[in-house]
Amino acid sequence: MNLLKSLAAVSSLTMLSRVLGFVRDTLIARVFGAGVASDAFVVAFKLPNLLRRIFAEGAFSQAFVPILAEYKTQQGEEATRTFVAYVSGLLTLVLALVTLLGIIAAPWIVWASAPGFADEPDRFELTTDLLRLTFPYILLISLSSLAGAVLNTWNRFSVPAFVPTLLNVSMIVFMVFFAQYFEPPIMALGWAVLVGGLLQLLYQLPHLKKIGMLVLPRLNLKDTGVWRVMKLMGPAIFGVSVSQISLIINTIFASFLAAGSVSWMYYADRLMELPSGVLGVALGTILLPALSKTYAGSDRSEYSRLLDWGLRLCILLALPSAVALAVLAEPLTVSLFQYGKFTSNDALMTQQALMAYSVGLLGIILVKILAPGFYAQQNIKTPVKIAIVTLIATQLMNLALWRPLGHVGLALAIGLGACLNAGLLYWQLRKGDIFQPQAGWMPFLFKVALAVAVMAGVLLVGMHFMPAWSADGMLLRFLRLGALVVAGLVAYFGMLLVLGFRLRDFTRRAIS
Repeated sequence: MNLLKSLAAVSSLTMLSRVLGFVRDTLIARVFGAGVASDAFVVAFKLPNLLRRIFAEGAFSQAFVPILAEYKTQQGEEATRTFVAYVSGLLTLVLALVTLLGIIAAPWIVWASAPGFADEPDRFELTTDLLRLTFPYILLISLSSLAGAVLNTWNRFSVPAFVPTLLNVSMIVFMVFFAQYFEPPIMALGWAVLVGGLLQLLYQLPHLKKIGMLVLPRLNLKDTGVWRVMKLMGPAIFGVSVSQISLIINTIFASFLAAGSVSWMYYADRLMELPSGVLGVALGTILLPALSKTYAGSDRSEYSRLLDWGLRLCILLALPSAVALAVLAEPLTVSLFQYGKFTSNDALMTQQALMAYSVGLLGIILVKILAPGFYAQQNIKTPVKIAIVTLIATQLMNLALWRPLGHVGLALAIGLGACLNAGLLYWQLRKGDIFQPQAGWMPFLFKVALAVAVMAGVLLVGMHFMPAWSADGMLLRFLRLGALVVAGLVAYFGMLLVLGFRLRDFTRRAIS
């Protein structure tokens, strides 16, 4: 299996999902602006989304994929099918109970996660109603993530990578065609989340059948494989929860700031998710199964080479993305969001948050590469300890920055915390002699830094000759933004070509 081709496929589909996400968010900004309704939806959707990351894409994948890879490599198809059935049975039971509890406890959850809303009964009640509607999404998307983890282990990366587009399509369709039939109209987005989660699960079932892994969930609490997953999930849930708790605390801080602060940070975060998803999630998705299979086969040198390959690709692509986001913060926010009820002040506030977030983009993506280095070994405890240190440091920075800098300080704290997290993970990999960097890192870093500097210069010169970004309509804004992006890409990759970089140097194969 060619990992570079797999990365290109996953990244392309992730890009499609992110583009549709921007269409979705542009529509939300145009229709609802950055006020009571949008704040309510952001909080209501964030909570089940955080649980999704904890139970599904976070702790569950970290515990499940390495053991699934071991079953596939060492125990054969029938034992693997049984293992998947037992794990899915337990996951369904646990998440059904969590979903029921979340629906019942919705008012208390909103009060705990956004206490600033309690002073405004209308906003509090709307957030509670939306949370009750969106909470079942955690069950649907967790089962969808289980299906995706199985498909990724069988190197069927494209199917799970396409799945997130279905949620965006659902939200766009509901907003455009059905919002007028709901009172208040923002409730249409709650129903869209529910429908989108169901579509994401159903789409993957035929593909599971093709690889012989479509099994009915079964409950067997005595199975040793299930208990191995549960044993790993305990610290994994705690570790992933730490990072998600950090985001919840940020929402609590933001809820006491000016109305719109939650939305400004949300829209900036959405822009950050484009490179972090296209690069970080895509690289992490293909690396975890590959590293797990290599580690299960006891090939430590190949394990180290795979991790080195991932880190180089990460820096090659994430560093220019971080610089470009900071430089193009104004064109991006104005072109994508400043329409309808989304004012010029909203765009300015979002722009400032984006520039602060961009400080940590490289760290955010590096974490998604470095953490699988531990998960593939079924070592969850080390990333958990590092996550706790990161949480404490981030909240100390929140306390120091939120008063003088407002929502910008909260965004900066998250970015700096991600850099600390990545640095500690790398240090532990090196300290434990788990990872041995390959030769040539210093020349590599120098060439990338030089290419990034050239790209930044081209972007700044191009922006200097552009008219005010709010002066034109959407089409002209997008054309001008596209011209800048193309100029930056040509400058960066052109300089890399001059410095001797070639695509074939990053080609890598992994165990099928």
